[in-house]
Amino acid sequence: MSALASSPVRPDSATPDAGLVIRALDAPFGAEVIGLDLSRPLADEDFARIHRAHLDHHVLVFRDQRITPAQQVAFSRRFGPLQIHVQKKFQLAGHPEVLVVSNIKENGEPIGLGDAGHFWHSDLSYKDKPSLGSLLHAQELPAEGGDTLFANQHAAYDALPEALKTTIAPLRAEHSYLAKYEELRARSPWRPKLTQAQLDEVKPVVHPIVRTHPETGRKALFVSEHFTTRIVDLPEDESAAVLAELFALAVKPQLQYRHPWQPNDMVFWDNRSVQHLAAGTPDHLRRKLYRTTIEGDVPY
Repeated sequence: MSALASSPVRPDSATPDAGLVIRALDAPFGAEVIGLDLSRPLADEDFARIHRAHLDHHVLVFRDQRITPAQQVAFSRRFGPLQIHVQKKFQLAGHPEVLVVSNIKENGEPIGLGDAGHFWHSDLSYKDKPSLGSLLHAQELPAEGGDTLFANQHAAYDALPEALKTTIAPLRAEHSYLAKYEELRARSPWRPKLTQAQLDEVKPVVHPIVRTHPETGRKALFVSEHFTTRIVDLPEDESAAVLAELFALAVKPQLQYRHPWQPNDMVFWDNRSVQHLAAGTPDHLRRKLYRTTIEGDVPY
């Protein structure tokens, strides 16, 4: 059931915000939400508009949101249950649903996951129920760098040669949180050795290479350089060749939107429709954001 259909009309529903504007970005996809204050109760009519815009545009940018972590969690929960990241070390104190994404260190220790988004990926694709969407709220931004890139996976699929579409239609691929873990761990302080309990949380899963969006019915590529390890239906050499081709085709520049962060931005993207990548922040500049992640459906 969609989040729109499952959102009940409450007797104390807020009044719709007449100033709410959803404006397409000057980009291949994405829209900004203007005139909405998420620190106030959200009317069901406004929620319905946001939900529809999220499906239509894949990435929504909410400007100037001066909200608390609890308010971010509450808004995120309107779309579904929230997922807790395996890196519990970087949970926000008092809010286990919030993952701190930051390159900042205090007393020599990192306060957040500083290399999140180092490779193109869709959040939590390594889970049985990958993420529906993620919300990232800016807390502290660097004077330069720190952009986030998004790539439209519906458009990527649509642009594939017909022969390649036919080849991959029945194929399934393995996704693993550990795919690049040791490579990242070797060069950063943000990847501690995982406990057995954490390893049990992130056992590899198998998903279709082409997934159907459960709310719109559109097809999208569902592989990424970060988490996809192999095509289980092909020999190793063929698997590697097909994945290398798909990884390149999935993130071509014409499929991308690059988000330059502004103070108090909150960005909400559809992990069923896009991949994303962190463009990088200079080491000497501070960056901190809070992420919530909504549970999705089993891909099909």
